[in-house]
Amino acid sequence: MLIKPLGRVDYAATFDAMRAFTAARGEATPDELWLCEHPPTFTQGLAGATHHVLAAGSIPVVETDRGGQVTYHGPGQVVAYPLIDLKRRGYFVKEYVYRLEESVVRTLMQLGVTGHRVAGAPGIYVRLEAPSSHALLPNRPQGRHVGAQPAHTGPGLNFEGLGKIAALGIKVSRHCTYHGAALNVAMDLEPFRRINPCGYQGLTTVDLFTMGISVSYDEVAELWSRELQRLLQP
Repeated sequence: MLIKPLGRVDYAATFDAMRAFTAARGEATPDELWLCEHPPTFTQGLAGATHHVLAAGSIPVVETDRGGQVTYHGPGQVVAYPLIDLKRRGYFVKEYVYRLEESVVRTLMQLGVTGHRVAGAPGIYVRLEAPSSHALLPNRPQGRHVGAQPAHTGPGLNFEGLGKIAALGIKVSRHCTYHGAALNVAMDLEPFRRINPCGYQGLTTVDLFTMGISVSYDEVAELWSRELQRLLQP
C-alpha cells in the first residue's frame, strides 16, 4: 500500500480526487493510504439531516457520498483515507469497518488511552473520567464474530460518561473503498458544538489533548499509519 502524506489540504478537492482515483482504478492499481488534515469543514453524509447542523457560521458544509451524518474536520485532526480493493484483499465491508476501528484502538493503546466501540454508533469512544480504563462498556457490541452486527442499535443510545475521539464514514464503489476515518489529536473542539456529531444530540467530542496526552500530529499519523498497514493486510 502506497502511503501518501498530503499535509493540510482542502476537503472538497480531496473528495474529488478520491472519487477520481477510484473511478479510474483497474484490477492492477496499487492500493493507497492518504493521510492529511483539513481546514475547518463540516461534512454531511448520505444519511445527513440538515437539522443536525445547528449553526455552521462561516464554516462551509460539504455534501458527500460517504455513509453517516454530519461531522467536523479541522486542523489538529489526522484523517486517514484508505483507497483499497476489498475483493483483492479478501474481506468484506463489515470486516473492513472492524479493522479500521481496530487500527484506532491499537493506536490509542500505544498512547495510554483505551478506545471503546458503542453498539450501533460507528467510531471510537473513550471514558471521560478514566481514559485508560479497560472496563467493558455495557453498550458495547455483543457480536461473537469479528465484524458481526451489533446486538442493539437505535437512537436511544447512552453516551453518558463517554467522548468520541474518532469518527468513521466510508464509501465502497465496485468493491473499492474511499473516505475513511478521523482521529482527533489537538483541535479547536468548539465547532463540534455547532452540530449534533454523527447525528447524536449532546454527544461530547474529545481529542488526545483533552485526555491529557501531549503528542504531535506527525507522531499520531506515523503510529496510525503503521497500524493501518498491518490491519488492512489481506
